[in-house]
Amino acid sequence: MSERQMQIGEVAERTGLSLRTIRHYEEVGLVTPSARSKGGFRLYTEADVERLMVIRRMKPLDFSLEEMRDLLEITDRFAATDDPPADEERERLRERLDAYHKMADARCETLRARLEMAEEFASTLRRLGS
Repeated sequence: MSERQMQIGEVAERTGLSLRTIRHYEEVGLVTPSARSKGGFRLYTEADVERLMVIRRMKPLDFSLEEMRDLLEITDRFAATDDPPADEERERLRERLDAYHKMADARCETLRARLEMAEEFASTLRRLGS
């Protein structure tokens, strides 16, 4: 049985990304549709949707397109079954992945602090208005 394929509209609905954003990610080489219909429509698989979700989750943490591309390359290498990474490469990939993990944690912490300040400000405004 072949894997179910979705057109871009369904993918946009599932990921919360606009059609324009999904097309942009294709243009910059982050997510290429797995196939095209006879009519030329982009067709996406579940793996393509997962890839888009990784990008969507990186976006609020201000990762650059290059960093997104690098992280996707790392995950692609880990998932490669036809040419799995050897021990030395696997170790290098793990180190790169750990660096992204640390960056994500630090950026989450920064966002938490900014949110706390914003909530304090909103609370101050509420008190001033009452």
